[in-house]
Amino acid sequence: MRIDKGLAMLELKIRGFGLNPTLIWDDDMAVLVDTGMPGQLEQIRLAMNEAGVSFDKLKAVILTHQDLDHIGSLPEILNQSQNNIEVYAHILDKPYIEGTLPLMKTDPNRMSHEQWASLPEQMQFLYMNPPKSKVNKSLKGGEELSYCGGIQIIFTPGHTPGHISLYLKQSKTLIAGDAMVVADGVLRKPIPQTTLDLKTAIYSLQKFLELDIEKVICYHGGLCHIKEKKQIEDLLS
Repeated sequence: MRIDKGLAMLELKIRGFGLNPTLIWDDDMAVLVDTGMPGQLEQIRLAMNEAGVSFDKLKAVILTHQDLDHIGSLPEILNQSQNNIEVYAHILDKPYIEGTLPLMKTDPNRMSHEQWASLPEQMQFLYMNPPKSKVNKSLKGGEELSYCGGIQIIFTPGHTPGHISLYLKQSKTLIAGDAMVVADGVLRKPIPQTTLDLKTAIYSLQKFLELDIEKVICYHGGLCHIKEKKQIEDLLS
């Protein structure tokens, strides 16, 4: 779904659920924000083509955080690309993405016997063999990447220790990752069951009030148009 000049929200499907990576591009390159679950490379290719952007144009990937549904197809992307793709992530989530530490939410050692037994065999395999990829550009928050008219990095911890959100100055668009979700077209707080530190996650939302935001893309729920900051202020209560 094209949202603005050089901006599209990709719509991936897996087992009836929707995931929404973001594609940003200009004449020189394309940047992908988050990469879906393992095995979704072809869906990503098709979605990029529908937006009018060739996979060969992809030169950077930014990961909002370490969760499996955000890093899943990154190894396949790097393997299939002819480019030397730069991979960006926050320094606190980097060791989990690279496999130095097990992913925090899918580590079998953190689960009870009942939780583990309730998982389908395919998910158990993924949890035991999560995707791993090198992160060659570490972020701390506050940086501005020069790509595609400027991408501002906002450190929004809580959902994971190294969760980041992105602000696109050119289109006044916030890419929120999992810092918020959209349900029935309305912005909602992060999901408590999948957020490691809910208090910190909600506190992080204050940073969005400093920005001139017209559109928000949430990884779960998709696009929400912002008419007034009260839509975000209401989430802080």
